[in-house]
Amino acid sequence: MTIGRLADITGVPASAIRYWERHGLLPPPERRSGQRRYPPEAAERIIILRKCQQAGLTLAEIREFQRDQPRREAMIRAKITEIEQRMVDLDHAHQLLTHAVQCGEQDIVRCPKFREQMRAWQTPDPPP
Repeated sequence: MTIGRLADITGVPASAIRYWERHGLLPPPERRSGQRRYPPEAAERIIILRKCQQAGLTLAEIREFQRDQPRREAMIRAKITEIEQRMVDLDHAHQLLTHAVQCGEQDIVRCPKFREQMRAWQTPDPPP
């Protein structure tokens, strides 16, 4: 398929596809009459690249993700830890905002329920 078709299928601009190729994140496509021609699995690889970006991986980390197993595994484990912490932080932010919408206190920091929640956030979870 052409780069235009691949861009349509994946929702990723052709310029991003070319950029990823230049930086080794996508294998170079076959060329016919000077035009890039992509196999169907190129769309799957782009979807994975987008998911990795959405998960917060940098281009360097995505490149590492595609390399040899030992280095990749170390990077993935570190990224999982980082994502898990972000999930905790997002959960706390969600709790704060949900409470703030319903709280009648002028200053949320003075709200007894919110203060109790803040103390719970500061208490580390017990190990599994």
